[in-house]
Amino acid sequence: METKRIVFVGVGGQGNLLATRLLGEACLAAGIPAVVSEIHGMAQRGGIVESALVMGDATSPIVSEGEADILVGFEPLETLRALNKCNQDTVIIVNVHPLPPFTVAIGQGVYPDVDKALETIRNAVSSLIALDGDELAAKAGNPLSLNMVMVGALIGSKSIPLDGDVLKDTISKTTKQAFLDSNLKAFDFGIAAAHSPLDPSKSGIKS
Repeated sequence: METKRIVFVGVGGQGNLLATRLLGEACLAAGIPAVVSEIHGMAQRGGIVESALVMGDATSPIVSEGEADILVGFEPLETLRALNKCNQDTVIIVNVHPLPPFTVAIGQGVYPDVDKALETIRNAVSSLIALDGDELAAKAGNPLSLNMVMVGALIGSKSIPLDGDVLKDTISKTTKQAFLDSNLKAFDFGIAAAHSPLDPSKSGIKS
């Protein structure tokens, strides 16, 4: 099969490492070769977290500059910082809800204008899917289900050869019962959001 290189970026506490592992397990369940790497991770909440998954016959999980077929950004600024992984044909899926770093919270830094950041992201690639993942996670009943929203949006984008039912089965097998309903709802909300993405220039999100 055609190799697909997917990069996930966000900050600690958003669950993007779990999303990467979940997708890897779903690939294996579907008989699709996949390798996963946690390129850079900070266990503490708020640290930058980047991971990658390569689907297909590739032997290395490393995604070099300009090689990403898909960039899944859990946070606008981290998505902006990861644009070097992209090329004109990269599909970017971005959560427009900002999560300012600790330095901003204590007044030692300034978070960039979200609309301008999204405009830069949009101009970098030919395909951008923007959604308010935090809002959809809350709507699903669990603010911590952002990762399920983003995985759903990835499946909804039809950028990879994975069926939603395979993901739902994997979610059901790996999620504690108390969170299963909200995770499945969040996943479905993500799929729907990919079909009707936000206009980044009208996100209405303030940093």
